[in-house]
Amino acid sequence: MSTTSSDIRPADRLADWLDGLGLLDQLEDAGLPKVIRGHDGRAHWQARATGEPLSDAEVSALEEQLRQQGDEREHAVPLALVLLARRAKVRKELLGTLTHDHASLAEVRDATLNATRFAVAKASNAHQLLVVTTGAETRIPAFQLDAAGEVRAELVGVLEHLLGAGMDPWNAWAWLTQPVALLGGGVPEKLAADAEEAPLVLHAAKRLADRVKADPDAPVKPVQAPAPSALPTKSSAGGCGCGGHH
Repeated sequence: MSTTSSDIRPADRLADWLDGLGLLDQLEDAGLPKVIRGHDGRAHWQARATGEPLSDAEVSALEEQLRQQGDEREHAVPLALVLLARRAKVRKELLGTLTHDHASLAEVRDATLNATRFAVAKASNAHQLLVVTTGAETRIPAFQLDAAGEVRAELVGVLEHLLGAGMDPWNAWAWLTQPVALLGGGVPEKLAADAEEAPLVLHAAKRLADRVKADPDAPVKPVQAPAPSALPTKSSAGGCGCGGHH
């Protein structure tokens, strides 16, 4: 005898749907109820704050809320959870690159731990150093530092624009280390090392900072870089080759 969607328990239907989308791990960050699987594999939903079980009606109401994205309910995707999942993926990738804690940075700088903590806090407060927290840990991305562990001179102004505008440090980290269409598909932190390209990076950072100031809650959307053949050059475009962003 076949089982229709109406025969499935609301708790199982919602859990299976989110599990199939790979979004169950995002429930906590979204402040949504949590789901626990019993020994029989059946799903049980609980209020996150109290641990009280949700009734079938409450689970169905939650599902209805999550399925409100898009025109077709059956094919809807909970956008908020998808965005959280993408954010988690990006952060995991960023943390897979070289970073420092206070102790390792102190070694690079040949300084005491206390002096390094003070210097990091001072530079961070001045928006001249990118620092992120993950759990109870503080991480300092290494790309922004020179061989002596100091902030690269060509990135100081860029960081001041981005962080001074109130941009989330994680978003700033992602923007600085990924291809940017406004810069012809180049990576900002790498282009900044080129004296000819550094002013373009600074200008792009200022434009992004202005956007952040105008709408602090707007996500920094990833954009596809144009094909290399379509990129203007300084000679052919009669300008700086920045794609006309001046």
